[in-house]
Amino acid sequence: MTRPLYTLLLRLLLPLALLRLYWRSLKSPAYRRRVRERLALGPAGPATQVWIHAVSVGEVQAAEPLIRRLLEHDPPLSVLVTTTTPTGAERLRERLGDSVAHRYTPYDLPGILDRFLDRTTPALLIVMETEIWPNTLDACATRGIPVILANARLSERSAQGYRRFTRLTRETLQDFDLIAAQAEPDARRFIALGADPDRVQVTGSIKFDLRQSASLLDQAEAMRRAWGSQRPVWVAASTHEGEDGPVLAAHQRIRTVLPEALLVLVPRHPERFDRVAETVTRQGMALTRRSRQEPCTPSTAVFLGDTMGELPIFLAAADAAFIGGSLVPTGGHNLLEASAAGVPVAIGPHHFNFAAITQLLCAEEGAVVIDDTEALARLMTSWLSDATERARIGENGRRVVEANRGALDRLMALIEARLPSTRG
Repeated sequence: MTRPLYTLLLRLLLPLALLRLYWRSLKSPAYRRRVRERLALGPAGPATQVWIHAVSVGEVQAAEPLIRRLLEHDPPLSVLVTTTTPTGAERLRERLGDSVAHRYTPYDLPGILDRFLDRTTPALLIVMETEIWPNTLDACATRGIPVILANARLSERSAQGYRRFTRLTRETLQDFDLIAAQAEPDARRFIALGADPDRVQVTGSIKFDLRQSASLLDQAEAMRRAWGSQRPVWVAASTHEGEDGPVLAAHQRIRTVLPEALLVLVPRHPERFDRVAETVTRQGMALTRRSRQEPCTPSTAVFLGDTMGELPIFLAAADAAFIGGSLVPTGGHNLLEASAAGVPVAIGPHHFNFAAITQLLCAEEGAVVIDDTEALARLMTSWLSDATERARIGENGRRVVEANRGALDRLMALIEARLPSTRG
């Protein structure tokens, strides 16, 4: 496929994309707000020096240490963050408030991008992880705006998808001024798809450089008291459609051995909160919903984390954690928040989005990959029954996080070299 053909297809699909936003807004009204931003219409966006594109919650969390470092730059830098989802926008607001500007990501069409770039005038674009948009990169190249793919990862599964469009992928990857890959396998895949080897560097994952708030421990201790200090507690974090049933089945098995065990169930997407609550009650388990500020009593079997931004607190307050998006072929989510808190962590077989991190944690006995519901129930029962073993696994994970910090410093050095004020 060539770029002109890609652009034509995207133009034809634009009405469907807008219709999809409307459809999603029926369950999550935030999707119908600020739609004009996606077309670069309405009030002009703020002029900025650094544009960071982060799709949703996961990318915003990964980008947070980088954003904070850019805000602390001397001289100060103005930062604009674009996200695709309202949940990403909300997480950005919660974590960084008004210190950065936010807009929804413009659609990858030339006219829309021209309006967006005319209004925002960025000097540098930093794209997080795996977002590869041909027209965005071409528009930036035409205007002489350097583009960095930061914290870049590319699973073999994703690489196979890009191989179907060999010419377009090669041309697009060559528009990146720098691809800062998380690990050697990621770098090799980008190069095999056509990236310039001289523009690909392995910097590590900045997710190891996550900052935990000073109040996290106090908040976690208060949460644990609310759950019940003596009862065993495990978190199922960022679950997707198709996972809640297996997780609840595992919890029922755990409670046959540990009747007081509490499951803290945290769905990934807010539009699923009510459906998950209904699933829990249909299975006859006593439910407490965080959003309703209901007391968590000894009879509560499931505590539903149906709020935004509190997952780090839940993880730090728990005895063990399972990371969702991994019992279904979504690719998993970040294990490091749990590991940084010294909590032993399990993840399912579909963890290809975090393959390198999972492999590293498992090699150091800081995490365990489970295959199915039965294995999850066995592992959690074992950890919840053995404080010494879960402390050992949790401490191993914490050491891995500490030992791998530093990717942010390496990435910032590369960014500095591409900022207009520091380039030769």
